[in-house]
Amino acid sequence: MARAPRGRAFGEGFALFAECLLTGVWIALAALGIVTIPAALAAGSRHLAAHTEGESASWGRFWSDFAAAWRTSWPVGLAMVGAALLLGLNLVVLAQEGVPYRPGFALATFLVAGLAATVLLRAASLWEPGSRWKDLFAAALAQTRSDPGGTGILLGGLLVTAVSTWALWLLVVPMAGCLVGAAVAVRRRSLAREE
Repeated sequence: MARAPRGRAFGEGFALFAECLLTGVWIALAALGIVTIPAALAAGSRHLAAHTEGESASWGRFWSDFAAAWRTSWPVGLAMVGAALLLGLNLVVLAQEGVPYRPGFALATFLVAGLAATVLLRAASLWEPGSRWKDLFAAALAQTRSDPGGTGILLGGLLVTAVSTWALWLLVVPMAGCLVGAAVAVRRRSLAREE
């Protein structure tokens, strides 16, 4: 198989990186409602997948996909908010003096949150119009178990996003697009391994 010239490969890679940054802005705008995060991730995943496959990937299509995903994803958004509040409450309790095994429980809380976010990212990357979120989550859970390498990549991306956001909160905008790009890449990687 012939390799692309080095300059062309760099240009295509840089174009994809720029598209991830732009998609991060769109995702951030769509996720302002908090419960709209799953729909924003699904629309962003579809946009980046279309871009990498050379299909039409536009602002209008992103918002059309977002609207379609929102119609079925709002219960997922509510569940996500509830889970985040529960994990946050757990961390507040662990911050109190006198709680036994605090470091271990805090680490377990962060690990559970990271794995839940990984499953959400995988489910969003599988979304197509008409998909049922229950089926998407079942497939995402199966992929999380069967593809530890991909899960590690997404957990690493989440860690980088968390550290970047902690350092400068505005970085959450471009990092959201990069994180969704990683989820799309992990999906393509697992599809390539199955062929």
